[in-house]
Amino acid sequence: MPFARRSSYSFAAASIRQNAPAWGGIYGLSNAQDRTYIRAVDDVRAALLDQLNERNPTSDFRSVAGFSFELCDTAERSQRCSRVIPEAPPVVRDGAQGL
Repeated sequence: MPFARRSSYSFAAASIRQNAPAWGGIYGLSNAQDRTYIRAVDDVRAALLDQLNERNPTSDFRSVAGFSFELCDTAERSQRCSRVIPEAPPVVRDGAQGL
């Protein structure tokens, strides 16, 4: 994924708790079909745990294998998403978030 931080982590509760910060930024999920879901949030860890526990399901995006993230200020998030999306594999957009 085209994030400034090139690390990718397993999409599992222990990995999210260990690797994802409770700070704002953008995150991307990837699946085995090489599709990407990108979203801007206030708390990367909480959003990933919600996604994992299907409290915030993405209906068109299943079988998540991993995640990446990038920290950025609130004012930068939308612009950063706009730059990351064209660089990513086919992106599933979240209608509620506009991404």
